[in-house]
Amino acid sequence: MADGPEVNEVAAALLVSMGLLRRRLRQVPVEGELTLPETSALSRLDRGGPTTASMLARIEQISPQSMGATLAALEARGLVGRRPDPEDGRRVVLSVTEAGREVLRNKRTARIEQLAQALSGGFTPSELEGLMVAAPLIERLAQSL
Repeated sequence: MADGPEVNEVAAALLVSMGLLRRRLRQVPVEGELTLPETSALSRLDRGGPTTASMLARIEQISPQSMGATLAALEARGLVGRRPDPEDGRRVVLSVTEAGREVLRNKRTARIEQLAQALSGGFTPSELEGLMVAAPLIERLAQSL
């Protein structure tokens, strides 16, 4: 990679730019806003399907107590439901309710609209194409962390 940028340069540039993007997206409130841990847990349940609180805590790399508090808040709002595990009645399986999916859809839609407005205001078609090419690479990078 002698002709291209150094790995540390790319890492530093991505850290700065993605951090700024994330902060700016968070500055505009979305109705029914969730905390970061609530969003993460709800999104994980939505993508990964029903699971136990302990498994979710392991996946999210937080303590079971923290996950329990997060899930209790989501359940109190009707965004997460519980049912006995069909394979082991002693365990409880959590899943996203339709209300939880609606909150996630609303949040995603609001953020997409926010980004679309910014993109339509000052990016050329070739720049938009470049961002479209970069998106799966950024996703792959996130999954490798």
